Amino acid sequence: MAKILAVFGATGQQGGSVINYVLNDPELSQIYKIRAITRDLNSEKAQLLKKKVEVVQGDVLDRASLETALSGAHTIFAMTTPSFGPDAVEVEFNSAKTIADVAISQGAAYIIFSTLPAVSQISGGKYTKVTAFDAKAKAEQYIRSLPIKSAFYAGASFMENFQSQPFLAPRLAPDGTWVLSRSAAPSGRIPLVDAVADTGKFVGAILAEPEKYAGTTFCGAVGLYSFEEIVAVMSKATGEKVVYKQISQEEFREGLLTVLPPAISDIFAEGFGYGEEFGYFGPGEEGLVAWARENARGRLTTLEEYFEKNPLRLG
Repeated sequence: MAKILAVFGATGQQGGSVINYVLNDPELSQIYKIRAITRDLNSEKAQLLKKKVEVVQGDVLDRASLETALSGAHTIFAMTTPSFGPDAVEVEFNSAKTIADVAISQGAAYIIFSTLPAVSQISGGKYTKVTAFDAKAKAEQYIRSLPIKSAFYAGASFMENFQSQPFLAPRLAPDGTWVLSRSAAPSGRIPLVDAVADTGKFVGAILAEPEKYAGTTFCGAVGLYSFEEIVAVMSKATGEKVVYKQISQEEFREGLLTVLPPAISDIFAEGFGYGEEFGYFGPGEEGLVAWARENARGRLTTLEEYFEKNPLRLG
């Protein structure tokens, strides 16, 4: 009998990637029966998902709904959405804690949690406002303490963000060039991942060999790209001249404040500052990315290939 794989974030990038990967994999599709969990059963995405898999309602703010959603589930792919209020870390941590606690109460055998690095800890308390990272890191430590097998997926910076977050996109300069501005040096590198196409390849590796990967963290990225390399790829993909400009962290934050609330501006400003100084994944980043890439279940998407499939439109 197939094991029930309960997937949170089923209508989003990560959860959707896991679902599609399992459905299309000849081996995993026989091992697992997918149960997609969503807060809104009536959304357009949920309705489309119902044509492929079982879809159930579940909300982290409604424990009873999670108990029903996770009843009989063997493996859980869990993820949480960021909070941006004054208690952001605790709010998101409590969401993850509720999922994990209910999973255990319902007899689940394995949790795969979508985590992120502990920015405050890695930076020695220098960067404390990247709350979405710290909340997930705290949740990871909690899950590791529980009497259930677990593994973790830490996604790199999403390639999708170049299109979904216009406030971070290149801007047109008076001379007709497009300028990508960050506080990092041009040679500064960040790990990138095609979240929609490739999250499932990392999580799929865990699903295929859960005993082998228990306790491990996949730092999911195709590789590390310098900002010079990123603008070169953008130029080739668009046929426009895209250049990189290094600005101060304060100038970067001030630019964000023109379109974002202070709390979210701080997350991005400190996040890029942290990444420049300590690396997105922290110490040993290159090795962590290389290990995850070598153990992924399938070939990963380069930035060039991503823009071929998802054309970048400037402006």
